[in-house]
Amino acid sequence: MPEPQINPWSSNQSVDVEKLFSDFGIDPIAPVIPELPSVPYFMRRGIVVGHRDYRQIAAAIRNHTPFHVLTGFMPSGHPHLGHLMVMKEVVWHVEQGGNGYVTIADREAHAVRGISWETCKEFGKEYLACLYALGFEGQTYSQSKNNRLKDLAFEAATKVNFSELSAIYGFSPETNLAHADSVITQVADILFPQIDREPAPTVVPVGIDQDPHIRLTRGVAHKLRMFTVEERHGFISVRSKNAPEQALDAVKAAFPDAKKYEGHVDIKGAPCSDVSAKVRLIERAHGGFAFYTPSSTYHIFMPGLTGGKMSSSIPESIISFYEPEATIRKKVMSGITGGKMTREEQKRRGGEPDKCSLYLLNLFHMVSDDAELAEIRRKCVSGEIMCGNCKKETAERVVAFLKDFREKMDAAAEKIEV
Repeated sequence: MPEPQINPWSSNQSVDVEKLFSDFGIDPIAPVIPELPSVPYFMRRGIVVGHRDYRQIAAAIRNHTPFHVLTGFMPSGHPHLGHLMVMKEVVWHVEQGGNGYVTIADREAHAVRGISWETCKEFGKEYLACLYALGFEGQTYSQSKNNRLKDLAFEAATKVNFSELSAIYGFSPETNLAHADSVITQVADILFPQIDREPAPTVVPVGIDQDPHIRLTRGVAHKLRMFTVEERHGFISVRSKNAPEQALDAVKAAFPDAKKYEGHVDIKGAPCSDVSAKVRLIERAHGGFAFYTPSSTYHIFMPGLTGGKMSSSIPESIISFYEPEATIRKKVMSGITGGKMTREEQKRRGGEPDKCSLYLLNLFHMVSDDAELAEIRRKCVSGEIMCGNCKKETAERVVAFLKDFREKMDAAAEKIEV
């Protein structure tokens, strides 16, 4: 039986969250939330639902130790409200002390969508304007112009074969090499902050459909390490993967109670965290990467106004940032709701907000106050408000939000370099 797969390039993808968690080993985020000093609304409201290895990020936030946050955007079309969630996640992590990185994935857009380099550049500017409008601080770059990134991608490619790409992505003999190369470039993107600054825990906020890139990168990060550090009964074992003998000697010299064997050093009387930290320093001193395995968070998709995933390929499903006010109002008023067929039935049985694209628009972006959102939900479920009135109220929120957001985007123009 073939392995289950996710297509990260699909524009119309329904996602069964529980099945994906089960199939791919994604953990629910809820048990980790109490470990954060403050909880962002996108976790409180169940928008971010899963993670891989996020506890190391929560610990870094709590302890004020270094960590990175990175995500990327494929500039294949104009940004819209569906892109804002991951941007907000990045900005929040930067506010918690993370070093922010954002890549404009123009190599991916060119290879997968056939977008010209110039068009990639123009779309990329729009994405960056959105980020800066939200308050992003950190480094941004385009894949095609980052030579250190491309060198790292080449190194990462030595640890990946086509059988692995086929198993993860469903690549076939017809898949062009540029598409495969864009995948390796994204692996390098995720690892790039650790060579640009220092090895440290790195979180990548993404939609659930992007998990294939995370899984591949976690494997590559492990393969590029010189050592593994394993906690055994009563001692720590530092095992060489491809370390030079001098590096193994340096590990032994760093710990007075260490014993060196062929291919590994066993250490007693030292905490595993201290051993791991010293081994990373030794690895870097001998030309290694010393990568931390990257973490990730996964958010559900904000549904399109027409149902399904919000996608630029379905113009009626999205709200872009520079659409005329009349168009915005028309789209909102035409949005799919969770209301009943008749006014009488709505009053009697109430609506279903979780099936309503407008309620979810409010939940994701338009209503910042939890109490106000809860009141909107209560009115819907009780049948106290009709869909028409709720649409009008939501349209006013969207129009006001976009007016303010466009002003911030325009003010951010001078910051943008692509």
